[in-house]
Amino acid sequence: MNTQLKPLSFNEASEETQNIFTAIKEKVGKLPNLYAAMGVSSKLLSGYLNFTETLKSGEFSDKEYEAIALVTSQVNDCEYCISAHTTLAKMQGFDESEIIQLRQNSITDTKLNALVSLTNEIVRNNGCGSNITTENFLNHGYNKAAFAELIAIVAMITITNNIYHNGGFEIDFPIAPQLNNKQVA
Repeated sequence: MNTQLKPLSFNEASEETQNIFTAIKEKVGKLPNLYAAMGVSSKLLSGYLNFTETLKSGEFSDKEYEAIALVTSQVNDCEYCISAHTTLAKMQGFDESEIIQLRQNSITDTKLNALVSLTNEIVRNNGCGSNITTENFLNHGYNKAAFAELIAIVAMITITNNIYHNGGFEIDFPIAPQLNNKQVA
């Protein structure tokens, strides 16, 4: 693991980044290490946060968004983001068993399963889901706007996964349990 992207302290950050850090602390109560590491570039952090908020106002519920984020992080083997999105998934109403099912691509809810299966394929296949899995997704009530937004959410979560893979900093969320099979089935 590369360790170039370490979290910045408030004093190490540029003035623009300090303003973003302050806004994050006011909104979530702390500055997660991931965002502190992304703060090396105020443009990256600001752009990421703005695009994430835009996507969160799109086609998916908050619960579905967390399912996408959790599966993407699982497939990309990002322990930091798995832990963060496990915490956030619980806040959206998933229980521990459902979170494990999401991570293992075995959720019993058929609509969520269609979403998780397509997310899994998009991450594993460089942004492309199979025709069968995409049709299943569309047949479960999602539309083409949701399909396009799914691709974008996977890309955004992959950015954070890659930041962690190039930082290796402390996980400042409760550590998610390891699975026997680290990748989603």
